[in-house]
Amino acid sequence: MNAPYPPARGGAQGRDRTMLWGILGIVLGLICCGILGIVFGYLSIRDAKRFGNSPVLGYLAIAAGVLNIIGSFLLNATGNYPDWYNND
Repeated sequence: MNAPYPPARGGAQGRDRTMLWGILGIVLGLICCGILGIVFGYLSIRDAKRFGNSPVLGYLAIAAGVLNIIGSFLLNATGNYPDWYNND
């Protein structure tokens, strides 16, 4: 069976940042940047597979990023996107 990241001797090396990437992806995906939410979600899933953890935070981060992108697109398309720089 081919594992995407075969463990080195003594287990996987490096730091387990599954939760860090997942939480960053959820927060950034919901608040500001959908693209960053997707990227950090991918990193969380990758580390979860590498270290044998649950990839749920990564999936949630990707979902938050996608929702942010879709919501921003819909608000922009309907003309309801907030314009903070317009001083009319």
